[in-house]
Amino acid sequence: MALDWSQCSEVSRSPDVMSGAWVFKGSRLTVDAVLGNYADGHSVEELLEIFDTNVTAAQMRAVIRFAEASGKVPALAS
Repeated sequence: MALDWSQCSEVSRSPDVMSGAWVFKGSRLTVDAVLGNYADGHSVEELLEIFDTNVTAAQMRAVIRFAEASGKVPALAS
């Protein structure tokens, strides 16, 4: 079952930003990039360093928790 990202307040989508991919609000960081790296075992703190963005840890955790409903990413440890 696909997630309805329009129900997640931390993300947005526009055809003019990253070709219409879902991104963290106010950034060009795609949800797919974060979730893929998180699923590969990177922690939220590591992701913040890797992507060096204005996205906060709280935003990232909220998106990961939202994605957990799909079963496509592991449960957030903390």
